[in-house]
Amino acid sequence: MLVFATLAAAQDATPRPNALVTLAPAQTGSTYETLLERVKQGDHAVDFQELRLAYTSAREYSPYGGDSLARRNMFTALKQKDYNKTLTSATNMLSANYLDIMGHFGLFVAHRELGHAHLAVYHRWVFESLLNSIKNSGDGKTIETAFVVISTDEEYALFNYLGLRPQDQALIQEKGHNFDRLTALDPQTNQTVTYYFNIDKPFNWLGNSLKQ
Repeated sequence: MLVFATLAAAQDATPRPNALVTLAPAQTGSTYETLLERVKQGDHAVDFQELRLAYTSAREYSPYGGDSLARRNMFTALKQKDYNKTLTSATNMLSANYLDIMGHFGLFVAHRELGHAHLAVYHRWVFESLLNSIKNSGDGKTIETAFVVISTDEEYALFNYLGLRPQDQALIQEKGHNFDRLTALDPQTNQTVTYYFNIDKPFNWLGNSLKQ
């Protein structure tokens, strides 16, 4: 995928987050607002899995929301290398959900290309930390070791990062939990791979929303 190919090309060229982001003093509390403020201050001690799970209890949590128009505009601007428009659209995405992985990716690329090194490093740190928090939640090979996600957008962001092309998706309910089973093509091996995602958080949010 174009945007992630851009990231791969930048791996060696972009300085690591620790080089430019100043750490903020650790704060007490684990609410979403507190953790989010620490992230915005560049606190590398934040546990991003804790942050993501805290978001699911926040008033603004909306796993099937987000600014879809801004997302489309951002991808279009990236393809056209219009990085000022990329900044505008990606910023709108984060206004709807600051944990939007692709929003941070768009800002990383745009700031890097526009020469805003400090901001590029910050958004790359957030982007990679969000992805790593998903990757570290399991290996996705079985329902017992499924990746834990808080939105379907996270599933596709992870697949894109891994260079996989999604093919089929199925909902599975087993042992009192809800899972997405996704199959994808690995272009490098031309093999089909299957991954499982625990979607209890977004699924339960949807169920509760329908009851209201």
